[in-house]
Amino acid sequence: MAYGSGPSVGRRTVLRSSAATAASVASVASAGGVLSATAVPALALGGRPSAGWGVQAGEVTTSSGLIWVRSDRPARMIVETSATESFRRVRRWTGPLVGPDTDFTGRTALRGLPPGEQVHYRVTLADPDDPRRTSQPVRGTFRTAPERRRDVRFLWSGDLAGQGWGINPDLGGYRIYEHMRRLDPDFFLCGGDNIYADSPIPPTVALPGGGVWRNVTTEEKSKVAETLAEFRGAFRYNLLDENLRRFNAQVPSVVQWDDHEVRNNWYPGQILDDARYTEKNVDVLAARSVRAFGEYFPLSARRPDGDGRLYRVLRHGPLLDVFVLDMRTYRNANSPNRRPDDAQGILGARQLAWLKRELAASRAVWKVIAADMPLGLVVPDGPANFEAVAQGDPGAPLGRELQIAELLRHIKHRRITGTLWLTADVHYTSAQHYDPARAAFKDFAPFWEFVSGPLNAGGFPANALDATFGPERVFLKAPATANVPPGRDSQFFGEVAIAGDGAELTVRLRDETGAVLFTKVLQPGRVGQ
Repeated sequence: MAYGSGPSVGRRTVLRSSAATAASVASVASAGGVLSATAVPALALGGRPSAGWGVQAGEVTTSSGLIWVRSDRPARMIVETSATESFRRVRRWTGPLVGPDTDFTGRTALRGLPPGEQVHYRVTLADPDDPRRTSQPVRGTFRTAPERRRDVRFLWSGDLAGQGWGINPDLGGYRIYEHMRRLDPDFFLCGGDNIYADSPIPPTVALPGGGVWRNVTTEEKSKVAETLAEFRGAFRYNLLDENLRRFNAQVPSVVQWDDHEVRNNWYPGQILDDARYTEKNVDVLAARSVRAFGEYFPLSARRPDGDGRLYRVLRHGPLLDVFVLDMRTYRNANSPNRRPDDAQGILGARQLAWLKRELAASRAVWKVIAADMPLGLVVPDGPANFEAVAQGDPGAPLGRELQIAELLRHIKHRRITGTLWLTADVHYTSAQHYDPARAAFKDFAPFWEFVSGPLNAGGFPANALDATFGPERVFLKAPATANVPPGRDSQFFGEVAIAGDGAELTVRLRDETGAVLFTKVLQPGRVGQ
């Protein structure tokens, strides 16, 4: 399909199915009142199971994918796949029995799929005591990764339902997802802050200059998340939005997590000084959050090394590998960030070694490093500490910068080409080019970093640059004041398109409506572009 066109005609059935099965959610959700996100599906479908939270696909490869659903009660997950939306010929996949241990969420792995093809699927939930009692099927679709060179396109952004800006029915909810869906990408990369566990959603928010923003609200989102039930409710909240459910039914997801999945600027071992929390140990909160995170996205329960890690590599055919980092779980404490040695840094020694090894082994033309924190942007944490990599000292690398210097040196000396960095977190969109000719640290090859977001959160002014790695801000679109309400000038997403015929890569930074703000074309195998 040509870039910029809408979804194919065959997608219409998927969209109608997704909207119909989610009607129970949408009909009960209302602005200004508090509802229980747990009870919504059961209220509407009576004696049969309900899959009213929609479906999701993830971990898509050339021959496999992972399908997610949530039931309103114990049920057996059943998935059928077909090459056509008519489902004349189907394969049947019997999934798990979902229940309260996973908050009634389930995942079913599909294997043996054809490469580079559209897969149509439908999910049905069956009563375990009477298999004849089933839910309405919920349909979805995705494309498997290609084995040969073919056009590839994906989108990225982050930061959803932050600063109290939730689902506003007056504005049509999370409108940005509908604009992204119409671009029909191969997948969507969410760079973290999928929820704001530390940011309650009130019924109304006063708008700057007058007026009122109205939110859909739930009981679980009326306070900061501390219990497992509250973290689960925070992830469920976003699925009340019809735009997001429709998007999920069409576009596979690749998800990272960052601070607001738990609490602003958290790090392992932190003890909170925050009166809103009765549980002060952030490690306890993080364990509850990561469990809910794993339940509410199409993620495998365990990673190959057996420790449940979230960093991983997505291989999408011969043109693209995406290295999905976790810059939250293994970091050291936020500090002035000026230590002359720092083995733990922001990645941890083990993740850094993995990233260096996997980058060197990659045979993909393009190697996208998905970082949930920016490299050269100064992100403070209070008056003296720093949250990201940079700390505003323009000299030689210190603190967490030392790990990035080691990685950049490795990329140069191993002659690894085609790397670029994508990030979110700072609530604006920009493009930075890094060049050793401008840098205090010079042992690296030039590269690009592109920033996008938020999806639905407050917009914020631009952060200062740190000159250690020689960044030059080539493009910037950011509000002039802090916490600007969601709208066209404060919400952003990015697009990466790789041409199958020549492997040329194009990055487009877009606003909420999909309008292109900035375009950069990169050539494969070229250094210093």
